[in-house]
Amino acid sequence: MSKGPAEGFLERSRKKQRFFLSMTVLILLLALFALGFGSYRLPLAKLLSSLLGQSDGVGSVVLWNIRLPRIAAALAVGGGLGLSGLLIQSLLRNPLGSPSTLGISQGAAFGASLAIIAWGGRVLSVTVFAFAGALGATVLIVGLGRLRNLTPEAIILAGVALSSLFGAATVLLQYLADETRLAMAVVWSFGDVARSGWREIAMVAGATAALGLAGASWRWHLNALDTGVESAKTLGVSVERLRWQGLVLAALVSALATAFHGVIAFVGLIAPHAARRLVGADHRFLVPLSGLLGALLLLSADTFSRLILGSGSFPVGVVTSFLGAPLFLYLLVRGRS
Repeated sequence: MSKGPAEGFLERSRKKQRFFLSMTVLILLLALFALGFGSYRLPLAKLLSSLLGQSDGVGSVVLWNIRLPRIAAALAVGGGLGLSGLLIQSLLRNPLGSPSTLGISQGAAFGASLAIIAWGGRVLSVTVFAFAGALGATVLIVGLGRLRNLTPEAIILAGVALSSLFGAATVLLQYLADETRLAMAVVWSFGDVARSGWREIAMVAGATAALGLAGASWRWHLNALDTGVESAKTLGVSVERLRWQGLVLAALVSALATAFHGVIAFVGLIAPHAARRLVGADHRFLVPLSGLLGALLLLSADTFSRLILGSGSFPVGVVTSFLGAPLFLYLLVRGRS
């Protein structure tokens, strides 16, 4: 006996919920693996005793001061970039939307390079200038879009132009710098989830959670927007207000993540595309899965980078670029077929 539309819909929803549970378990298992493996191995028994506060010594220091903050940062930053990329793509109705294509990451890189080369690179000044650069790129894009009433396609093109401008300005600063400050600026541009403490991680995690809640509350509006701008307006969606509120919030999360951890490419572009292949275009499932996939992708890249060298000094931004580019090409080819 064939199932009716309602029964089929409920069955598909249950399958997706089971998939979310499996994805969460996979992330937890990967995090547990990342806690135990590295240049200093922690056997499972010692790992659990350290987590429960029943062990002292080197293992406890490695766990609480090095690996646990690194894993928490990877999950918070990856989830934030995945959600930011999804909202940018959905609100602009453009599959190429991401923090990188809007110039947010490049703005942060310019701000950090300016702080390092002009003022010696104090940690606080680098973070503040990187955040200011990312926020400045956001204000320029949003302001230009609203003043000139740009289309979503034109906004992406403006972001690409802004990325080129910030990139050229960064190269000029690096050309004028001495060798020491040039090296500091280049190293900062490599994405690294190990450079922040618990306070910074909490800020990124809080912003990511707020973005996730906003995306979940906007799920029906985003679904309506997928049918077209005019169709969404007839359904009562204030498209312009939704678009600019979402873009500003997504940009703030991306700015925080980039200011604290450097430029991490492709996560905000790949995670939403992969989520659409897995659960479709319904934002009830797309919003949480984009965050989970972003967290899984960045944690996998960081764990892989630690296993390559053992010391954890390999830039995770390079790994995400190497992994993200082929995966993105595969998704494009698979989607075309």
